[in-house]
Amino acid sequence: MRHTTTLCTLFTAFTAITVAALPAANPGNPGARPPAAGSAKLIALTFDDGPKPYVLMGTRSGQGIASRSLLGLLDEQGIKATFFVMGWRLSKNADQKCRRDDGGVCREAAEEERRRGHEIENHTYGHGNFRVMVRRYGEDWVLEDIERASAIIQKTTGVKPAYLRPPDWTIWPELHEKIEARGYRVMTKSRSVGPALRDVDSEDYFCAGRDLSKCPKPSDYDYVLRNIEQRERQGVEQHILVFHELPQSVDLLSRLIPELKKRGYSFVTLREYMAEVAR
Repeated sequence: MRHTTTLCTLFTAFTAITVAALPAANPGNPGARPPAAGSAKLIALTFDDGPKPYVLMGTRSGQGIASRSLLGLLDEQGIKATFFVMGWRLSKNADQKCRRDDGGVCREAAEEERRRGHEIENHTYGHGNFRVMVRRYGEDWVLEDIERASAIIQKTTGVKPAYLRPPDWTIWPELHEKIEARGYRVMTKSRSVGPALRDVDSEDYFCAGRDLSKCPKPSDYDYVLRNIEQRERQGVEQHILVFHELPQSVDLLSRLIPELKKRGYSFVTLREYMAEVAR
């Protein structure tokens, strides 16, 4: 009996120590749980509007614009990223346009993304603004456009998308609920979710083309770092960064990724990130 009592006492003490050692929930981030030890500083690197072969492979666009290889950079840095693609680009009917505009076959570029271990998610089929499309064609058309994209992504990669990023983040609660009822998690910048689950917009699209008046100053590189530092001051060390398949963004990331690694960040796919951060 005395031996049994001793064991019970030791078990009770061990349980108390274990519970006391558990990390507390973060009240300022209701959408996140405490990350596992050693993985607190996480980044999910995501890209919209592709696939664009000349950016991914490091060639030239149909207009002769050169780009460093985004896939090459990710390989060099040992990073797996997540690509939100437009479904129409994966259609055989798009091959000619992709060759003319983007220097290669878009669906083949998506296959290469998948072959290298990156994730491919849903950015709709036609990339139409949801409000405009609903006014023109109705809500069911938008839902079908999403499913059409998922079908061709799954046909190309063998994996059905689990996440949807609406074009320009335009969405409203009723449509959001209907999309999630179909099994997708909708990416958002809204404060309706915790900060670790909000997209962090790099605004890199303002730094492409002829009109650079809206490109963040002094540079987009500084803008992204400032955003991350501001979030860190609020106690947030998990970030979903949103870029686009642009030559300028590849150049930016060639500086940004090493800097963030120096600051202790690890890079993961979106699904890995959500498994760690979201409930």
